Amino acid sequence: MKRVNVIWALIPFIMAGCGQRQEGNDDFITVDVTKTDYPKKELILQDFMEVEYIPLETNDDFVNQGHVEDIGKKYILVTNRNDDGNIFVYDRNGKALRKINRKGQGGEEYANIAYIVLDEVNSEFFVNDFTIRKIQVYDLYGKYKRTLNQTRDAGSRYYTEMFNYDRDNLICYDKYNEEIAFTIVSKQDGSITKEIKIPFKDKKLLYQMKGRQIVAPGYYSSLIPFKGNWTLVEFSSDTIYMFLPDHSLHPFIVRTPPIRSMDPEDFLSLRFLSDRYYFMETIKNVYDFDRKSGFPKKYMMYDKQEKVMCNYKLYNGDYSVKKEMYMIGMSLLNHEIASCYPLEAFNLVESYNKGELKGKLKEIAATLNKDDNLVIMLIKHKTL
Repeated sequence: MKRVNVIWALIPFIMAGCGQRQEGNDDFITVDVTKTDYPKKELILQDFMEVEYIPLETNDDFVNQGHVEDIGKKYILVTNRNDDGNIFVYDRNGKALRKINRKGQGGEEYANIAYIVLDEVNSEFFVNDFTIRKIQVYDLYGKYKRTLNQTRDAGSRYYTEMFNYDRDNLICYDKYNEEIAFTIVSKQDGSITKEIKIPFKDKKLLYQMKGRQIVAPGYYSSLIPFKGNWTLVEFSSDTIYMFLPDHSLHPFIVRTPPIRSMDPEDFLSLRFLSDRYYFMETIKNVYDFDRKSGFPKKYMMYDKQEKVMCNYKLYNGDYSVKKEMYMIGMSLLNHEIASCYPLEAFNLVESYNKGELKGKLKEIAATLNKDDNLVIMLIKHKTL
């Protein structure tokens, strides 16, 4: 992601509609992280995204916690949240195929799983093992193929995020790197194919520490695939960039006031992107260790069509009652499948018995037992 950089003009905002209206063409937007009084909108997910449901087959060998690692055109990779080393391979319809476990201390094994990236083109998957700072590569039957090292300098520890970039490369983020956190990495040997430089002055991390106790508010993605491009969120920068296939960086969202001017900081993060709506939140970097509470959040979204900022509530349209969806439950996947959302079988069975479901989700719930594996809700960009 390099070459010609585009200079964007900031267009003044005027008050209108739900919040601030931006006139002019589609340049970057500005978000005031201190603002709290946006009016609310209620949105139905199916009005702007396509939805597909996949029930994961349950049998004696395939009972799991349903943590979706990656989904391709042919396969689904699922793990347990307790990191027992099991990797469950399903086909794209949710049929159980095989279970792989290469957990151990050997050179061809992984000790822990941070991320798994599926590469169907090369019939491989990549296991990011943060404890040994290596990426172990296997074929789709679990046969070891090679190891990629990920040791770098400038404070690096390990890749905290990892996605499939193209046939030959991964795209990775190391939030601890104090200089260049975004990189494109060779799938063959782990070497850096390209460093993506995001300008910032001082490295900022979202956590609080007291003695040896460290607390953080949870997971926030810094790499967001979006229809062939990548959104790069670096908390240390005042600008969120869009990274294009020609390797150019384009300002996408600019925060105000600057992160360096705030103490404590209000961090700005993106949760989910669609053609029309950009969902985001702010997190204040404060925590009360005595009360065990902190990191207050504000949730908002930008409506690209109306060019306004709003607070929102998001609902699943396949319920006959208002069933709210929460961005924290969404897992980012790839350019085709924007995200997936877990639906527990026991909740679906309960909703079905209450007559709260409709359409395809109702049909699937009618076949479930409460102890079955979860149903994956795929959230895909609409085909125009």
